[in-house]
Amino acid sequence: MQGVFEGFGVIAIVIALGYVLGRVRVLDTEAQVVLSRVVFTVGIPALLFVTLSTADVTTLFSSALLAIGSGVVIAASGYVLLARFLWRRPTGPLAVGALASSYVNAGNLGIPIAVYVLGDGSYVAPVMLLQLVVMAPISFAVLDTVQSGRRPTWRSVLALPFRNPVTIASFLGIAVSAVGAELPVVIERPTELVAGLAIPAALIVYGASLHGAPRPGAGGSARDVALISVLKLVVQPVVAFLVGRFLLGLDDIWLLAVTIAAALPSAQNVYVYAVRYQTGVALARDAIFVTTLLSGISILIIAALLA
Repeated sequence: MQGVFEGFGVIAIVIALGYVLGRVRVLDTEAQVVLSRVVFTVGIPALLFVTLSTADVTTLFSSALLAIGSGVVIAASGYVLLARFLWRRPTGPLAVGALASSYVNAGNLGIPIAVYVLGDGSYVAPVMLLQLVVMAPISFAVLDTVQSGRRPTWRSVLALPFRNPVTIASFLGIAVSAVGAELPVVIERPTELVAGLAIPAALIVYGASLHGAPRPGAGGSARDVALISVLKLVVQPVVAFLVGRFLLGLDDIWLLAVTIAAALPSAQNVYVYAVRYQTGVALARDAIFVTTLLSGISILIIAALLA
């Protein structure tokens, strides 16, 4: 279980650095917004393009995608149903909460854990594909609509993914992988260099946001954070396991992979998206904090039972 502890340890150190930068006001609130925009517009797209363009297409579209997708749908739908119809949450925070309930930290935590626990980082590729090609475009369509205040047409909804740098980079990466193209060095090296800023910058921004923040759940979001934590760390991995085991008949290593992937905490990208659209920011920050603290327990239990 060394990989689990190492993955969480690396994240904790970088977040702590961000907290210090926030405390000494190197990264004040305005700087956090600017850096978040850089990560959203340049860093994350470059990282996703590099990751997907070098992934095996057969792995990306394997049956594991269905198992992971089932957990995502149940977790996100569970939050939307309760938060909308029981607590009457507005659309913006509702979209952020649904993302926090189902969008896993596959990049900076899932890959290290997959490498150390499963021996291959590509085991998290299906969940990354699902999040980038399906979840992110749908969420951006909703958040863009909320931000603009205009009722969307079908044409504008279909066009939204092609105006967003994250989804554009994802589609381009899949296309490069599908045709087996080899990028020129003059394109590959700068892209890899820019991709390197995505994960540490997102973690630093998140750490800076923790300085001066109220305790998680303050301000009326305690119920939301509790619900998100249960959906993310219990419901999503249980659904992924049941579908993978009894409906799809995944082998042992893939069953372990999809269950661990589903139990990963909410991704820091959710906070970046919330800051970008200026909605549900506190909810995203608190959900990431709590699920990251508790997800180690879920992952260790899963690894002990299924490894």
